[in-house]
This record gives sequence, structure tokens and C-alpha cells, in this order.
Amino acid sequence: MYVLLFLAVPTLIAIGTGFFDNTGAFTLVTVAALGDPVVLTTFFNSFWLSALTAVVGAVVGAAVCYALLGARPDGPLRTTIDSLSGVLAQFGGVMLAFAFVATIGIQGMVTLYLRDTFGLDIFENGVWLYSTTGLILPYIYFQVPLMIITFMPALQALKPQWAEANATLGGSTASYWFRIAFPVLAPSFIGSLLLLFANAFSSYATAAALVSQGSQIVPLQIRAALTSETLLGRENLAGALALGMIVVMAVVMLGYSALQSRAARWQQ
Repeated sequence: MYVLLFLAVPTLIAIGTGFFDNTGAFTLVTVAALGDPVVLTTFFNSFWLSALTAVVGAVVGAAVCYALLGARPDGPLRTTIDSLSGVLAQFGGVMLAFAFVATIGIQGMVTLYLRDTFGLDIFENGVWLYSTTGLILPYIYFQVPLMIITFMPALQALKPQWAEANATLGGSTASYWFRIAFPVLAPSFIGSLLLLFANAFSSYATAAALVSQGSQIVPLQIRAALTSETLLGRENLAGALALGMIVVMAVVMLGYSALQSRAARWQQ
């Protein structure tokens, strides 16, 4: 019932509104708007923003996971990082936007301190924070903890016996990582990377709080279409944009599920 009400029904409504006009007649005019240069630019911005933050978050998060392998699972360092990751992975929306505005915004604490104390203006008075480029840091902020949560079980699944067998057969540390560990971890890493991409691609609240002018990414374009239908002169444009997002998310999550199923063989 939960999946039906909060996932299936909204998805069907979003798909349906993209193929029907306000009179209920079937039409492809709205869906054809997905080929408009403005909409294509919006999807491109969402793609590069999601891909960049996913790659950075995956690499940094994987490095943190590797560093934590040397810590005791029940030790204070490991439990603290696990707890922080669980909290920060969900720390988004208006709260996260306010935190960045108060820190490195136009009148942010760090911005004013560097400018008044050292005469530095490395944040360009914080103006960059309110553009598509300014979303990179806030997105990475919750991408790294999410990577730690999703990738740590895969690293823990590496059996010590594999390293011992490699050493017994005369293998080096490099051969262990490149011939054993990396191939085993690859499905989990790529799957986590896809999950981070989907997480960034579907994020709305943080971008909506920071970017008040323009609709540079798809979720903001949907907001603009819902509040004003004058962008391309087409009805139900929000439904067509949602349909495009659903297709992208479906492909990404199918890939994630397939990779997770493959990775599960090594996590028994």
C-alpha cells in the first residue's frame, strides 16, 4: 500500500500528464518539448552536476572507507564516523542551504573573516554559491557520507583468506588489489556511484533554496513549469519533464540493482 500510494500512483500521474492535455485528449506536443534546446540544456546541467558530485563523492567516500578498515568496528572512531555518515547523508534541503549561506555566502562567516582579516576574496563574495556551480559543494557534502554507508559493507566483505592465498602463491600487494580486490569491489563501487548519481539527479530542496533565479537543473525546471506554463507555451510541461526524469532514474536504478545482485555473491 505504501509503494502504491507514494511511488506507483505519483509515477503514473506524472507519466499520464505528459501525454494528455488539459481536456484529456492524447497528445505528443508536450513530450516533444523534451527536445527543446532549453530543456536539453537543463538536462545536460543536471547530468554533469550529478556525475561530477557522484564521482567526487564516490572517490572520497571510498578512500574514507579504506582508511576505516584499520579501525575497530566497535571502536570510538568507527562508531563516530558511522553515526555522522548516517546523519549527514540525510542533511539536505533548506537546512544545508542555510548552513552554506551562513558559512561561505555573501555575508557568510568565513567569507567575511577572510576578507576583513586577510583581504582575501576567494569566494567571490559568495555570489557563485547561488548558481549551478555553487551546488557542487553542498551536493558533495551529502554524497560522501552516503558513499561511506553504501560502500563500507563491500570493503568489509573482503576476506583475509584471499590476501593470505595471494601471498602464499607469491603474489604482491599490487597483484592482490588489481587481480582480486578491485574486480570483487568493482560492482559495489559502480553500483554506489550510480546510487550517488541518482541521489544528486533527483535532489530538489537544496537547489531550490540556493538558486532562486532561473531553472538550471531539471527539478527547478519542473517547479517553474508547475508555477508558470509560459516557458515553452506548452501545457503539462511538468509532466513531460517528470517523465524524462523517471526514464533516467529507472535506467540508473536498474543498473544499480543488477550490480548489487552481482556484488552480493561476494558478500555472503
